[in-house]
Amino acid sequence: MNRTRASFFVFVLYFSSPAMFLSTAKAAPPKTVIYKVGVMHRQFTPPEPYDWRGAKTHALVTEIWYPADPAANEQMQWIGSPDTPFAKAGKAAPDAAPVAIPEKFPLILLSHGTGGSAAMMGWFGAALASHGYIVAAVNHPGNNGLEDYTLQGFSIWWERAADLTVVLDQILADATLGSHIDPKRVGAAGFSLGGFTVIEIAGGIGELSRFQEFCKSPKADGLCTDPPEFPGLTAKATALAETDPVMQAALREGAKSHRDPRVRAIFAMAPALGPAFDPAALAKISIPTQIVAGAVDNIVPLETSAKFFAAKIPGAQLTILQSVGHYTFLDTCAELGDRTKPQLCLDQAGILRDEIHVQTAAMAAKFFDANLK
Repeated sequence: MNRTRASFFVFVLYFSSPAMFLSTAKAAPPKTVIYKVGVMHRQFTPPEPYDWRGAKTHALVTEIWYPADPAANEQMQWIGSPDTPFAKAGKAAPDAAPVAIPEKFPLILLSHGTGGSAAMMGWFGAALASHGYIVAAVNHPGNNGLEDYTLQGFSIWWERAADLTVVLDQILADATLGSHIDPKRVGAAGFSLGGFTVIEIAGGIGELSRFQEFCKSPKADGLCTDPPEFPGLTAKATALAETDPVMQAALREGAKSHRDPRVRAIFAMAPALGPAFDPAALAKISIPTQIVAGAVDNIVPLETSAKFFAAKIPGAQLTILQSVGHYTFLDTCAELGDRTKPQLCLDQAGILRDEIHVQTAAMAAKFFDANLK
């Protein structure tokens, strides 16, 4: 599948954040890489009717990383042309045979940031697969860089959790990978708006109306700025909600829980939209939660998102990485990315994105190892 298009590189800078250590403790060093990594693509189609949020593609385009046969030929996966790539998406062997062993692997559902894509989280998927996980990352309808953005895709956030549930249903039934998955060991991870998504699937309830009330209040912060890809997003979403019955029905869904009890632990990187969540619902989340964010995030303020979630979710662990930017949690860019999208690609002096990826992936593997037994 061609994972790129011209508009792919125009990301919404709305929901992302840098990181700083809350303590001086360092993450555990990564485990020895045991498995070769394979990568394959699926288009999962849920039963209709389904809320496609105005997207043209009526399928959940999903990228999957998994432990592969030792003979697999891993190659660097590129976003864009291999001759002039935008970014690198981790080493993997396309469509390699899964490793042939009797034991089953835990599954991690992975959610990208707003306007991004599954491929831009390739570093995370490939790293966890090398640790013995199957990782499935969906491109959320109307909110991914594979096709045109939609107003609904940018404002009906909670439907992303439904996307993860559908992918979970269908990957468990997949003829190639389903038999390799332990359905009792399922976790979820997400970046930025993807962090919002996994908190939703854990039982949080994030509503557009609650967020709009926050943005009208004296407490409003940088989260309330419309993304550059959607000038006037808030006003347009409000207007549509006043006139469109479909949008009104979708907003009512936002007040409901999207908890999937099969998900047993969540790992949220620079999670966004804290003010949209009902604190009472967050207080009821009962599964292990790890949050990683950045101290210098100029996209998603720490106080109203990462720190808010950590304070409201019982037992949540918070790590803040020193001098790490929001977009450090995206794939490492190549020269083209550095030159054309420096806001996404360039980190603070002294920060090596690949090293932060290794550290974060090791943290995630340690967290899931402990909680998906």
